[in-house]
Amino acid sequence: MNIILLGPPGAGKGTQAKRLIDKYGIPQISTGDMLRAALKEGTPLGLEAKKYMDQGALVPDSVVIGLVKERIQQADCSKGYMLDGFPRNVSQAEALDEMLNELGQKIDHVVCVEVPASELIGRLTGRRTCRNCGAGFHVLFDPPKTDGVCDKCKGELYQRDDDNEATVSSRLKVYDDQTAPLISYYDKQGKLRRIDGVGSMDTILQRITAVLG
Repeated sequence: MNIILLGPPGAGKGTQAKRLIDKYGIPQISTGDMLRAALKEGTPLGLEAKKYMDQGALVPDSVVIGLVKERIQQADCSKGYMLDGFPRNVSQAEALDEMLNELGQKIDHVVCVEVPASELIGRLTGRRTCRNCGAGFHVLFDPPKTDGVCDKCKGELYQRDDDNEATVSSRLKVYDDQTAPLISYYDKQGKLRRIDGVGSMDTILQRITAVLG
């Protein structure tokens, strides 16, 4: 079973990905992880990617698709895989479909975890991090015993710059702009599985597994 996992920042996608990997015994394929591995190993595609990264430029889709192609042909992908963070737009989705077609493969399900923007803003702006030990808390879901003080080391808790409301709203807008056409693309193919991302982690997992069969 080959899956693409979509969802905005704060939707709990990372947590669900780990659970799905354990349940179905398939690897999670992150383009970021693949790039780092290719750079470390000095593969031809890794060296090609390095040229762009050294210039501060985006790695071209052709290189990323090449990395995905190499990765999904490895033995641990024989039962399937989950793509996370790729594709990000319709042109990447088209290139992915073309490459999979060459390999005689296809994407079976595109799981889209949907959460209202107001809920996402609450989730993301409520995060607090300890300046001293780096422990994470949440003012709503996992509050510290004493407001502003780390339970573990008594360090000061702070809100990261990328967790303030203006930054969070901007990140959500970028996601919507990039992903809305992608959702339409897979919906037309009959592969889109919309999941209500509000509720307990166990409930959301049950919703996902119900559509995956």
